[in-house]
Amino acid sequence: MQHLISTSDFTKNEILELFDDAKMFLDMQSNEILKGKIIVNLFFEDSTRTRSAFEMAAKRLGAQVISLDVGRSSRSKGETIFDTIANINAMSPDAITIRHSECGLPGTLVEHVDCPIINAGDGKNEHPTQALLDLFTIYEHFEGETEGKKIAIIGDVKSSRVAGSNKKLLPTFGIDVNFVAPDCFKYENDEFKQYDNLSEIIDEVDVVMSLRTQLERHNEVYFTSLTEYAKDYCVTKDTFGDRDILLLHPGPVNRNIDISDEMLADPRNKILEQVRNGVAVRMAILKKLIK
Repeated sequence: MQHLISTSDFTKNEILELFDDAKMFLDMQSNEILKGKIIVNLFFEDSTRTRSAFEMAAKRLGAQVISLDVGRSSRSKGETIFDTIANINAMSPDAITIRHSECGLPGTLVEHVDCPIINAGDGKNEHPTQALLDLFTIYEHFEGETEGKKIAIIGDVKSSRVAGSNKKLLPTFGIDVNFVAPDCFKYENDEFKQYDNLSEIIDEVDVVMSLRTQLERHNEVYFTSLTEYAKDYCVTKDTFGDRDILLLHPGPVNRNIDISDEMLADPRNKILEQVRNGVAVRMAILKKLIK
C-alpha cells in the first residue's frame, strides 16, 4: 500500500506519470475511474482551497466523499486522533485525506489504517499535494524544460509547509530554490540561499512564489502591522517590471500584502491556473493510490 505523506514518497518517474494523468484530467470532465470508492476527508484545520479541491477531484473520478467536521464532533468529546482514525478505518474507506496542525502526525497514522493516507498539510512541516501542483504548473509553463530554472520563494518561509515541501521537491527537477524573507521569517542553518529582498535576485529568477504571512503560527509580534511588512515584501509591478517571470501563490492571497492588486491582474500571475491544476493533480494522485 502506498501513501502520500511527503513529496519524497514519489520517485521522479512516478511524478512524471502523475503529470501525464493530470494533463488528461485538465479538461475537468467527470469519469468513473473510482466509481464505488469512498474517500474520507479529515480536516482538523480550516481549509477552503485544499478541501474543496480534494472533494472536486474525488467526485470528478466518480468517488463518494465524506468530509467530517472533526472539530465539532469526536475531538470535542475528548477522543484521540488515533481513536478517530481507528473508528474510521473500521468502516473500510478507500482513502483518508488529513490536515492537522501537528507536524508529522499523518505519517504516524499509516500503521493504523488499511487504506492510503494522503497528507493535506501538517503544521509547518509539509503540504505535498500543493508542491506537486506548483511543480506541475511550472513544468507545464516551461514545457518540461525545468532544468536550470530558478525560483525565489518570498515571505514567511519558516512557517510555510508549502515552502517545506517545495524545497524538497523542486530540486529533483533541476530547479534552483532560493528564499527571500526578513530575518525573523528565515530558516536557521539552511542549505538554500536566502536573501533579504527580492530586488537582490529578481534579475536571475524565472519564477517567484509569494507566501501568505501566517501570523497565527507565530508566538511573537514581528511587525506592528501587515502594512509595515508589505512595504518590503509585497510583490508589485515595480518589483517585476517587464521581466518574463512566472508569479505563483498557494493561496489564500492577502491582497496588497503578499501581492498587489495590479500584479494579481497581470497575465504573468498563474494563481488561478494553480487552482485548476490542483484539481487535476489531485485526481491523478487519487487514481494512483486508490485504483
